Amino acid sequence: KSLINVCFYYKKALRLFYFCNMNNKLLVIGTIAYDAIETPFGKTGRILGGCATYIGLAASQFDTQCGLVSVIGDDFEDTHIDLLKGVGLDLAGVVSILGEKTFFWSGKYHNDLNSRTTLETQLNVLTKFKPVVPDHFKDASIVLLGNLDPNLQLAVLNQLSNKPTLVVMDTM
Repeated sequence: KSLINVCFYYKKALRLFYFCNMNNKLLVIGTIAYDAIETPFGKTGRILGGCATYIGLAASQFDTQCGLVSVIGDDFEDTHIDLLKGVGLDLAGVVSILGEKTFFWSGKYHNDLNSRTTLETQLNVLTKFKPVVPDHFKDASIVLLGNLDPNLQLAVLNQLSNKPTLVVMDTM
């Protein structure tokens, strides 16, 4: 029994040592978008949306370097770029395509707020998205693959120089 306990604590200590020595980089690939949302309590016009946007904003609350890989159109507002940069997000992997519009999604949430109906999806710049991971994020220890075409998710993984400690994927 004591040997089992020693092995358990040894394994736990190694895991803790390993995670404490990660490079503390989070790479996020996903949408930076505009949404229009309707709920039983109200309705918005065009607002800031996208999984990469909100993962990045959440990650900015922790002690990590977070880089976003995404695409936006020339209609994307400078105030939103300033917001993302202002919380310390690295936008070197965000490409702006001139003459194109940013991805747009519109949906209606139902009374329980757990179910929704998509009213409109405009892929816009996503149809031309070719993700490029910045060199300084190719060694990210954590990679979060947002809800995108699996070929785009794989393209990002294939650009990494090291195998990440953790890969999280949204497959919605």
